[in-house]
Amino acid sequence: MCGIVGYVGGRRVVPVILEGLRRLEYRGYDSAGIVYLEEGQLVKRRAAGKLSELEALVEDSLLAPSHIGLGHTRWATHGAPTTENAHPHSDCTGNLVVVHNGIIENYHSLREDLVGKGHHFRSETDTEVLAHLIEETLASTGELVAAIRQALARVEGSYALGVLWTGLPDTLVAVRNHSPLVLGVGANGGSFLASDIPALLPFTNQVIFLDDREMAILSATGQSFYSLDSATPLVKEIQTIDWNAAMAEKGGFRHFMLKEIFEQPQAILNTVCGRIDLEEGVVDLTETGLTPEVLAGIDRIFLVACGTSWHAALVAKYWIEQWAEIPVEVDIASEFRYRKLLINERTLTIAISQSGETADTLAGIRRAKKLGSRILTICNVVGSTMTREADGVVYTHAGPEIGVASTKAFTAQLAALFLFTLYLGQQKKILSSETIRELGQALIDIATVIERELPRLQQEIASLIDHYYDGHDFLFVGRGLNFPIALEGALKLKEISYIHAEGYAAGELKHGPIALIDKDMPVFAIVPQDGVYQKSISNVEEIKARSGRLILLGTEGDAHLRTISDVVITLPRVHEQMNPILYTIPAQLLAYEIATRRGCDVDQPRNLAKSVTVE
Repeated sequence: MCGIVGYVGGRRVVPVILEGLRRLEYRGYDSAGIVYLEEGQLVKRRAAGKLSELEALVEDSLLAPSHIGLGHTRWATHGAPTTENAHPHSDCTGNLVVVHNGIIENYHSLREDLVGKGHHFRSETDTEVLAHLIEETLASTGELVAAIRQALARVEGSYALGVLWTGLPDTLVAVRNHSPLVLGVGANGGSFLASDIPALLPFTNQVIFLDDREMAILSATGQSFYSLDSATPLVKEIQTIDWNAAMAEKGGFRHFMLKEIFEQPQAILNTVCGRIDLEEGVVDLTETGLTPEVLAGIDRIFLVACGTSWHAALVAKYWIEQWAEIPVEVDIASEFRYRKLLINERTLTIAISQSGETADTLAGIRRAKKLGSRILTICNVVGSTMTREADGVVYTHAGPEIGVASTKAFTAQLAALFLFTLYLGQQKKILSSETIRELGQALIDIATVIERELPRLQQEIASLIDHYYDGHDFLFVGRGLNFPIALEGALKLKEISYIHAEGYAAGELKHGPIALIDKDMPVFAIVPQDGVYQKSISNVEEIKARSGRLILLGTEGDAHLRTISDVVITLPRVHEQMNPILYTIPAQLLAYEIATRRGCDVDQPRNLAKSVTVE
């Protein structure tokens, strides 16, 4: 969602802010703005569209002597994506500015009250209310921190805020409530704030995560922290992030998404290494806190996630029920949080999220926790909100994922979930060390297979897409473990190429969707030689009989596939349990090649945000 960057220190602020905003472009945005203090006056520049529009406006300000400022990329919620609605937003005097990520739920009533008191609004946004509300309280208190605290006492909703006031020309104030905000500590002084870690990496890897209802006062010489509600001083821990700025660069690839597709073998190995001893056949996930004694009190698991992470959860249901023999329910987080939950202390709720900040998933696990459930998080970002609120964490070590459409985070989640499955089976004494050795080796080997096959797959798929890139509809089908991969393949194509695509369990075609099949309908069918191979072949024969344009994805050496379709992509035979990870790769590449052929913005597809931090 919206991106925030702020800095106060010895550097020239405009280049710092612009670089930070560039690092947040992946979050999705439709306008951008910057504000800095120069000779006691706030200089504000805003532009609709891409960051390049803002950069053109501030080109003559790169050497401005200012050392304090804020920047913002906006993803429109209240009000159209226009210059007037872009952040930062000012109060009536123009002496105070606010940048904001989140949603102010009671902004309408607050706005009416402020208009009645003579405030004049220039935008349609909920954010501008905050600037005027702080101005109103500042008039009576004369003290910025107290004014912000009093103003926010009237606010309902979510917010990550950066505030700059000419009355305190060397200070930024940051506040968080249900929207992510991370602070950076400069090695040679200076303080940074941002919505996400990549914005800080060019400058520092020393970060501090704000928690909900916390406030930070930032200056060139340090940071201080307080409870928003009680004004109690807080001590916050500095954490070292083991990413670097180069990890967030394209590295010679045309797009971040393609780079991240090719990084998947390493992401899988990074997630697995150090957690499994193949000689002993033992998995070590003690960070979950799930001892045999704890597991003896758990009789059901809920997997809660959104989007791509939900598809990872669907695969994990098959794994956990087969190898750990625990019943599993999989819920879309936005539905989970609003239905009647039959959850108690005998339930384990697992949240899956790349960012650890997904609003619906956070709300879901908070509700489950109130009902007595133990909470585990599978996440890619150290110190994110979900990891702090969970009873245990399994980190995926995928590194920063910049492309909006998730790739390496998904396969790293699958690797972590399979490893977690083995750990459950081990702790429950269901899996022998030999079985863990066999399955663990298969998981490690899949990284080598993917690395070897990626160049060939990209070339092969790129040669096919001229026949498919101009389509309007697409079906993806699979059975068993590969049904969720059909869903994920369809999602990737929708996300980045804007082609309508749907994923189905292949056996469900005859219950309705088969009516869509004709000579113009491409169907991507996943048919490896696995336990449901013959059933899958029957399904693709049904598609062929109705003239569907079949792209078959199957096992190397399966000659029968060539008798069904002229378009066959084969993959090496691997352990059946690893098929979901392996067969994800060509589905990602198909979406990528079609989208680039159509001229789409692969890394920043329209209307999408990387981390959905509002409901």
